[in-house]
Amino acid sequence: MERVLKILFFALIVRPIVMIVLGLNLRGKQNLPVEGPSIVVANHNSHLDALVLMSLYPLSRLHKVRPVAAADYFLKNRYLSWFSKNCLGIIPIQRTGRMRKSELFAGCHEALDRGEILILFPEGSRGNPEELSEIKRGVYHIVHDRSDTRLTPVMMHGLGRALPRGEALLVPFNCDVIIGETIPDAETGEQLVESIKASFLDLQQYCITCRQTGDYSPS
Repeated sequence: MERVLKILFFALIVRPIVMIVLGLNLRGKQNLPVEGPSIVVANHNSHLDALVLMSLYPLSRLHKVRPVAAADYFLKNRYLSWFSKNCLGIIPIQRTGRMRKSELFAGCHEALDRGEILILFPEGSRGNPEELSEIKRGVYHIVHDRSDTRLTPVMMHGLGRALPRGEALLVPFNCDVIIGETIPDAETGEQLVESIKASFLDLQQYCITCRQTGDYSPS
């Protein structure tokens, strides 16, 4: 039932909004992982971010794509909790309280063990439109002992203006999604944070260049 609800939600609501209201300029789609275990790491400016990334996948693969989301927000009431679990298929993360890393990320490891694809925002929470915030080390605690899991960086531009933080009104705004190449393995959390930051900055600059030249032809 969850799989059917997820497909219907994206087929009837999300995809029409993304395609018609927003419109995406997409580059590097060949880099998008279609098999797990994999993690897509992306910048985070809007509640639309996860929806747009998930909409890039065929409906037949959506059940394998799981956004990692804050439990204190997405499970804060029974209606939002039902929607988040059944229509989005989130993996909830507790941002409050003290937990061992193995317990905190247990849901992520279980999903990766099943060959699923996680969507993770290493900045933690939404920032200001088109501004990068500090990269957190959480992703390192998930992948540091998983040689089978690759990280794919994605830079999104414009979604923070289409649905700004604190606003509920969707504003039509042309958006960019740039998918980069796999991030190399890192020995330490600091190295991985720097690699993710460097990938984001490179993709951000590439996005600026694409906007300036209007060149969004396939790579």
